Amino acid sequence: MSQGLELANWSYVAMLLFTLIASWWLEFAFKFKVLRRPKKLLLSILPVSAFFLLWDAFAIFQKHWTFDPDQILGFYGPLNIPLEEFAFFVIIPIAAILTLEGVKVVLQRLKR
Repeated sequence: MSQGLELANWSYVAMLLFTLIASWWLEFAFKFKVLRRPKKLLLSILPVSAFFLLWDAFAIFQKHWTFDPDQILGFYGPLNIPLEEFAFFVIIPIAAILTLEGVKVVLQRLKR
């Protein structure tokens, strides 16, 4: 592979893609329009993500938290945080919101 990347280096990206695919369909199946309101979605995700990214940066700096270089691509963003971790703090909250909205729809349908 290019840049000396092995298949294992794609582990974190694969997990994120699996999470994205596993939850993305809910938007279209239940038509709850979470993704069609990006401003509202970002306003609900970004403050929490920013806090946890700072927490991550502090933990990395203190050497309390590390990332296995064999399971990441090796590209780092600000604060020495792998790019996959930045994606994590966007993808996982979106997946959680989609899942929660899906559960709400199913529970409402079961009550009928």
